Amino acid sequence: MRTAIIIGATSGIGRQLACSLLESGWRVGIAWRREDRLRKLVDTYGNDRAIARYMDVTQNDAPCQLDNLLTETGAPDLFLHVAGIGNEEGPLNEEIELKIVSTHCDGMVRVVSHFINYIKKEPYYSDKRKVCIGIVSSLAGTKGMGVSPAYSASKKMQSTYVSALSQHVRMHGIPATLSDIRPGFVDTDILLPGTPPFAIMSVEAASRQILKGVARRKRIIVFDWRYRMLSFAWSLIPRWLWERMTFVKTKDNHEGFLQ
Repeated sequence: MRTAIIIGATSGIGRQLACSLLESGWRVGIAWRREDRLRKLVDTYGNDRAIARYMDVTQNDAPCQLDNLLTETGAPDLFLHVAGIGNEEGPLNEEIELKIVSTHCDGMVRVVSHFINYIKKEPYYSDKRKVCIGIVSSLAGTKGMGVSPAYSASKKMQSTYVSALSQHVRMHGIPATLSDIRPGFVDTDILLPGTPPFAIMSVEAASRQILKGVARRKRIIVFDWRYRMLSFAWSLIPRWLWERMTFVKTKDNHEGFLQ
C-alpha cells in the first residue's frame, strides 16, 4: 500500500485528491485546521486508511504536528501541499492580505522545509526511491492580478520557492522531486464570480490532471490546453499594457477560503 500526505485536505482540490487516492487503495495522511471535515474523511474511509491530524500551517507548532502525522503514516511516497486561502476584488483589507501571505508563504516554507529535512534522515528514501513533492500554486502567479494582489504575489513566491528547492535537492543529493502545480479556474470556494463557465474545471478533473502529472514527476503541471494557452498568452502581454487592463474585474466582492 502506497502512502501520501496531503496538507490542506478538507475541501476543494485537496479533499478531492485525498478521496481519489483513498479510492485507489492508498493510505493517506490528511492535515488541515477544519477538524470536523477531517473526521468525515476518516469516518468514510476508516482510520487505518485515512489518518487525520489537525494542523494550522501559520502556527509554529505545524512542524510538530507534521512529525506526529509522519509517525502514524510512515514515510510517504507522495507529499502534496495544497493549503491555501484567497479573497478577491474590493478595498484592500490588510488583515486578509497578511493572512493570505502568511498561509501561502510562511506556512508553505514552514511545512515543506521541515519535510525536506525529514527526507534527509529517513532511510526509506534513496536514489532509487525518491519522494514526489507537489506544491499547488496557481496560474494567478503568472502575472500580478489587481483583483487579489496578495494572492497572486504569494502564488508567484510559491513557484519561485519550488524552483529553488528543485536546485537545492540536487545540490545536496536529497532523494526528492518537485512539482509546481498551477491550476487555473477550478470550481472551488475561491473561484472568481463571473468566471465564464467554459473556462471552469471541476475538482474531479483537476485532481485527475494533478495525479497524472505527479505520477510522471513533471516539474511544472499546467492543465488543460485552455490553461496552457492562457498562461502562454499572459506571458506575451507587456507589463505596461497588463497594468492598464483595469477592465478585468469580478462581479461580486466577497472573501472565499480554500481547503
